Amino acid sequence: MKPPVIRQLLVDLNVPFALRWNGGDAFTSAFMNALSLSFPAGEQFFLDSVREGLKQLPAEQQDLFKSDVKGFIGQEATHRRLHALYNQHLLSQGMVNHWEQRAAKRIAILQQMDIRHAVAATAATEHYTAVFAHWLLSNEDFFQHADPRLKTLWLWHASEESEHRCTAFDIYQALGGSEEWRLRWMRRVTWFFLTDLLRQTVNNLWHDGSLFKLSTWASAWQHLFAKGGLFREGYSLWRDYFKPGFHPSHHPDTLSQQWLQQHTGAYAPVTQAS
Repeated sequence: MKPPVIRQLLVDLNVPFALRWNGGDAFTSAFMNALSLSFPAGEQFFLDSVREGLKQLPAEQQDLFKSDVKGFIGQEATHRRLHALYNQHLLSQGMVNHWEQRAAKRIAILQQMDIRHAVAATAATEHYTAVFAHWLLSNEDFFQHADPRLKTLWLWHASEESEHRCTAFDIYQALGGSEEWRLRWMRRVTWFFLTDLLRQTVNNLWHDGSLFKLSTWASAWQHLFAKGGLFREGYSLWRDYFKPGFHPSHHPDTLSQQWLQQHTGAYAPVTQAS
């Protein structure tokens, strides 16, 4: 596999956008906004964990992973910066970032532990983002009536998450991380990720004034649980993580590479990690 490529997204996020930017749909906009609110703190943790994990490998192993880690860090740092801009618009419209506050407490605890725990948590979360990325890239009509800038942002982000899906996992294995703890961290991440996502989405809808509208929860059912919905379609991919001998490369990134090849005008490569 080629190392991840660092890219500059050619989208102007300095101009404000509507809170219900996804075709006026309150639920899908609030759901995606909740994810964005988690990214700056989360992605800083991911790149810090992988970078420190690389440092703790023997020199000869560092050379094997240096290019992948450079690309991973470059991509995650770019995501963090752009979602910080995105989140400024959300906060200016009355949203409150509770997810980041909760995540900061957990991150502080993890940073006091053996680095393998932080890398295992990163690998588990990266699997979640890769599963979500696959769903988004398989269902571009989700953004059919979205603000074009945010549609591009999310599909570019999804493509890069799929592209670097193996990096944290490979570093965890190189550090001698056990299968037992790999699976434990996936279970823990599953609990925290889903509960935080639900709580932040509900909070967004509360501030938006659409929490108790039938149309809001009809949209939630349609996009999450009905045929073709995220949770229904993504479950089998999530479950694969628990299979003996699983590796993220078992899930191809064909859709992400297709999107990147078909939308070269949306970004400019900064450098090829080497």
